[in-house]
Amino acid sequence: MRTTYRMRAGRFLGILAAGLIILGVAAVLWALGLPGVAVSVFVTLGGLIAIAGLWILARPPLVARLRDREIEVRGLRTAWTDITEVGRVETTHGEAIVLRTKNPDHPVLLPVSWLAPGRAEELEIALRDKLNAAHGYTIWDGTAPGDAGDAE
Repeated sequence: MRTTYRMRAGRFLGILAAGLIILGVAAVLWALGLPGVAVSVFVTLGGLIAIAGLWILARPPLVARLRDREIEVRGLRTAWTDITEVGRVETTHGEAIVLRTKNPDHPVLLPVSWLAPGRAEELEIALRDKLNAAHGYTIWDGTAPGDAGDAE
């Protein structure tokens, strides 16, 4: 399972679109015969914005990185032992995965809309697995420890 979760790339199409629009304005200015300096400013600005948009689409910003001892959410690191619960909450921006910490005033929120479709469930399962491992919990399979399953 991947331990790095990035933002949904589609959220950043507007940056590429803005760069292409500015390049279109440069083409119109060139067609109208405006001085080369004005056209070159728009070409440079539009080109840089379009390249930045392509870069962000190729490598969207990091939302969460799961490590053995800690989780990093948008640059904030929290030890797994400081997290008490993983769940979902409704916020003003939609549904979010919440990591409740030992300090009740400092929950960590991961908006579900930031993640690619299907990645939210995968992240939630990974978070619960890491949290269980950090606190020494295991999934009960219905048997007692040392139970061989032999009935007498």
